Amino acid sequence: MWRCGVMLAATAALTVGVAPARADTPAPQAGALCPAELADVMTRLPEVGDFLVCQASGTWVPVLGPFDPASRWLSYGAGITLHGQGFRNPNLRSGQWTAAPLAPSAVCSADQVTVIGPGELAPVVHSPGEAGQPLHLEVLPKLFTITMNGDCLWSEDLPPGLR
Repeated sequence: MWRCGVMLAATAALTVGVAPARADTPAPQAGALCPAELADVMTRLPEVGDFLVCQASGTWVPVLGPFDPASRWLSYGAGITLHGQGFRNPNLRSGQWTAAPLAPSAVCSADQVTVIGPGELAPVVHSPGEAGQPLHLEVLPKLFTITMNGDCLWSEDLPPGLR
């Protein structure tokens, strides 16, 4: 019995020893603190799909009901999936966007699916990024879904008069 416990402990220590040095950024939670530079930024919770916005007071709060398309989004971990203008009540607008990595090792990427016609979707368009580098991409017209991947802040590139 004692040998079995020692083996189990040794196996657990070995498993922990080879774990990645950095875990994914934790998902924001309603009521949790958010930094001032993320004021008015939105995100989406994993699995449940609820939306949160970072208030100027520094707290993540739930977004209730339909909302206007947002121009700034926070992605984290495995990514967030949003609906575009090929869907009713879009979460974001088509056009030029920039994803800024939140850490030197973060890689921003996007997977977009557009609407071709009634009930018909185009193949996924993948936009890869590089570690620590901003990703500039066009959020496609007639966008059905976009998955924003990586620990990144996504911003719509608005003309100077509209910021």
